[in-house]
Amino acid sequence: MKDLVSGIKYDASKVISQAVGPSKQFCMGYMTPGGGEGYISTLKLSVGTVNVKDLDAITESIVAYDRCEKNDAYLGQVNLMKSSLFCGQNGAVWGFDLAMHDDIAKRKEMPIYMQAQPEGADVPVYNIRPLLESTERLFGREGERRFPVMPGAHVISSSRHAVARGPVWVWAVMGIAIPKDRSKGACLFVEDASAYGDDSTTEGETIGFLEGVLRTVTNSIVLCGADQDVVYDRIYVGYKYTFAEPHQVGCALACAPSIYLAKDAVPEGMKPVDLCTMTISDWEEKLKLEELTIFE
Repeated sequence: MKDLVSGIKYDASKVISQAVGPSKQFCMGYMTPGGGEGYISTLKLSVGTVNVKDLDAITESIVAYDRCEKNDAYLGQVNLMKSSLFCGQNGAVWGFDLAMHDDIAKRKEMPIYMQAQPEGADVPVYNIRPLLESTERLFGREGERRFPVMPGAHVISSSRHAVARGPVWVWAVMGIAIPKDRSKGACLFVEDASAYGDDSTTEGETIGFLEGVLRTVTNSIVLCGADQDVVYDRIYVGYKYTFAEPHQVGCALACAPSIYLAKDAVPEGMKPVDLCTMTISDWEEKLKLEELTIFE
């Protein structure tokens, strides 16, 4: 069989140079007219609850989902269009390939465990929090918006969510795997979401359950990699959860929107490729962005 990737050399700087959109202030969904061939993958993991008073089964689900979208990294008023699970040769990961999170750049990460894979050495598994925080620092938060996605934009996104009426714990888990050779394989996203327990289930029991789900997610990642002859260098994974009271509906959302950067997200006098050599803190300093006040 012909080796289709033999002539491909992954170059994040080339991707980024083609991943700035037509809007100055807003990020836009990938494939929006006026954008380029490259795209930026961002990571978001959020939970939310809504009181069901004066709502029915459909509208309470809508409000809970919208609340998830606006919580943490602000992704409100956006049309998420569900896609599959990959960020390939024409994509780059915000907080990793560009505007790298300082903890990753300074190698402050410590593996939370090692995941065996069918081929190659065990893969270190890290907390996904730096990548989630990087997306918050790009989009901003509700009330502290920076470069959010334009309201009403259509955004291709790997995503999964769960909605459930209380009393119950609602949760979402998200993982991203980075291949050893980016020229031969794509980054893989895996999301899982559901409800767990009832009003007698403790938070500690829920955390214990979710720690087990992390292992399931990372195991599924290496199995998918084996199917595609992709060996992974590292995996980032994490979860969020919330308890929905009997009078509430809870929602949990894990998603990886594919976007074009806002033009103003590139510091004045610099080129998009310069973001490859900057940390997220460098980027904020160049743009003179005010510090976000809340991180969970």
